[in-house]
Amino acid sequence: MQFIARRLATYVVAAWVAVTVNFFIPRLMPGDAVTTMMAKFPALQPAAEKALEIEFGIGKQGSLVHQYVIYLVNIFHGNLGLSTNYYPSSVVSVLAETIPWTLILVGSATVLSFALGTLLGIVAGWRRRGILDQLLPAFTFLQAVPYFFLALLLIDLLAIHWHLFPSSQGYSNGLIPGWHWAFIQSAVYHSILPAFTLIITSMAGWMLQMRNVMITTIGEDYVLAAQAKGLSNRRVIFTYAARNAILPNIAGFAVSLGFVVAGALVMEFVFSYPGVGYTLYNAVTSDDYPLMQGIFLVIAMAVLIANLLADAVYVIADPRTRRRAAY
Repeated sequence: MQFIARRLATYVVAAWVAVTVNFFIPRLMPGDAVTTMMAKFPALQPAAEKALEIEFGIGKQGSLVHQYVIYLVNIFHGNLGLSTNYYPSSVVSVLAETIPWTLILVGSATVLSFALGTLLGIVAGWRRRGILDQLLPAFTFLQAVPYFFLALLLIDLLAIHWHLFPSSQGYSNGLIPGWHWAFIQSAVYHSILPAFTLIITSMAGWMLQMRNVMITTIGEDYVLAAQAKGLSNRRVIFTYAARNAILPNIAGFAVSLGFVVAGALVMEFVFSYPGVGYTLYNAVTSDDYPLMQGIFLVIAMAVLIANLLADAVYVIADPRTRRRAAY
């Protein structure tokens, strides 16, 4: 518990730094939300600029310290401002609509790729020179291929030529999002191709990492002792070898979950998928600083929470970490 408490204090400081940096980034960039709105609607009168400053909380009248205090108060009240690109929608409402798309798609793909890659890595590491071990060059190639490049190939082959899957969007036109069968079926159908792309490209990395650590682990004395006792291969593999070899993968998986909220920016752009990544792209291209600020803040908090969970999992899974943490 002392180890977790120390790490928690470290992450609290890191969260404060992230919030502070997130406050200054838009103020160091050229322009602001009011300038963007005035440029988007040229018919607005100059008197409207003052009203827009109040609406978006630009706060040019106050000092920087005053703006910072108001910014912290707004964050604790869940107020991240208004989006200029989706005006008059708030940043929180925009994120509430887009985050579930990314969590379901990228989260499911991350979990499946981790599970499949880890299991294949265990088998490949235990059965060296087997079929999976001989296919390592193919898996290495998949790991090196950028997922957006593979996405373009799959769109051309499976969507354009064979018409098996849709090439873009999160659901069919004309459907109203909601918990009804027609929308759910359409959403799942549209997510198959982008999810398959992510699973194929990321599964190879988990497999190669697990396979390499597994090869090192099976040479340890405790694994050899378990084999000498006459235990079954299944018990030796999963109870002794894989249980210790999987620790680096667990840490990497916990960290990767933090980036699930960020989504796969290029992948969502390629498929025009209505997730956080595609929303961030629209915010950048339209100079929607409040929305960019809100997305960056959510991503930073998700990564910090994922790292804290990784530390907690390591303490639970590895007794050596608990002993080191006691000193």
